[in-house]
Amino acid sequence: MSDTAGARLGAAIRARRRALDLTIVQLAERADLSHPFVSQLERGRANPSLESLSRLARALGTSQVELMSGTSLDAPEAAVGSFGGADARVLTSGDTRFTVIDVTGAVTELGEFYTHPEDEFVTVIAGEALIDAGPGGPQRVPTGGSLYYRGGTPHRWASADGAPYRLMVVKERGPRGGAGEEKGA
Repeated sequence: MSDTAGARLGAAIRARRRALDLTIVQLAERADLSHPFVSQLERGRANPSLESLSRLARALGTSQVELMSGTSLDAPEAAVGSFGGADARVLTSGDTRFTVIDVTGAVTELGEFYTHPEDEFVTVIAGEALIDAGPGGPQRVPTGGSLYYRGGTPHRWASADGAPYRLMVVKERGPRGGAGEEKGA
């Protein structure tokens, strides 16, 4: 990771942590990382592994790709990374009210649930997705179909038939009224 990218990532982690009113120690505990390491990350003096970045993203109620894009900053280029077990590209940058993420994948296992405080809208652009976002269990959502779920709703998705799918995810930005945490169930 370049010095500029490391500094941008560190600033995004710090901004998100502060927005959630967390201390470095609290964030480190939630992410199961050492607080000196988290401090070094925030100052751009350490590079996280993909696993560490995933833990931090979950503890901050966001995704790896959103942290890497520096969406809390004015990031001019789109970030690419992992989101919900698929490949993702953040399409928005800067201080926007929503984060728009283009997600492509073919994973057939639903995997773990994710929960975050922000509302989210998902539409299937191509293929057919299996989206599990509520007590009714997984729903098959065809091309053109969509789902909206409120913040705090455990959710996950996968390919409904093993073929590739493409989703457009529109996620509300920032915490709503307190510290939220994205975590696996």
